[in-house]
Amino acid sequence: MTPELVTLHVWRIPRTAVPRALARMATHPARLRRMPGVRFAKLLGTGTGTGFGPGDTDLTRWAALVVWDSPAAAAGFDASPVGRSWARLARAGVRVELRPLTSRGEWSGRRPFGEPSGGRVAGPVLALTRARLRARRAVTFWRAVPPVAAALHGVPGLLARFGVGEAPLGWQGTVSVWRDAADLVAFAYRHPEHRAAITRTPTEGWYAEELFARFAVGDVVGDRTVLGWAAPAGDPETARGNA
Repeated sequence: MTPELVTLHVWRIPRTAVPRALARMATHPARLRRMPGVRFAKLLGTGTGTGFGPGDTDLTRWAALVVWDSPAAAAGFDASPVGRSWARLARAGVRVELRPLTSRGEWSGRRPFGEPSGGRVAGPVLALTRARLRARRAVTFWRAVPPVAAALHGVPGLLARFGVGEAPLGWQGTVSVWRDAADLVAFAYRHPEHRAAITRTPTEGWYAEELFARFAVGDVVGDRTVLGWAAPAGDPETARGNA
């Protein structure tokens, strides 16, 4: 069943709070999954998105991706023990409300976003990729990343991007936000570096598990600079989303 609402919460913390964030990453995943109305949830570290591995890690930014039974259940996140705990730690935060458009693959053996039917949207879209690397193929994968990451600089329509991961090595992904679906498609399938990486994926056997999903972006609440958002908050073409 395709969920009605997925939320992405991202927090920027002071460097002095990193030890407390690491402690939360050890204890909060189970607490988050047990919250009423939560179907699926992951607490995630983040990176710059320019590469993968420990060198790309951003220890001052952390995230949670949550799939909800209903918008009413999602409304309780900020008042929950997990939500309040991260809010106390953060110096800035943002919540992105998402509606699944397409999803292919699995995450931890599940299909958390169901089988959405797609459809046209007007406004920003978010792309999420996530993969668990095969250890023996990790080096060739990391070598393939820099050209694709470099190609993102100055790409038309890219509003924000960063890496995400459940662990520093091997469980990695990307989040990117685009002005509209056409800009995302143009990069994904027409840009030579990214198209070459897509072509190599099945032959190289990089992933033991992979997922790719696209979402319509609804409300973006909070400080967009935490996402690295490139457009001014008042820009009507990128701020209104698909609400």
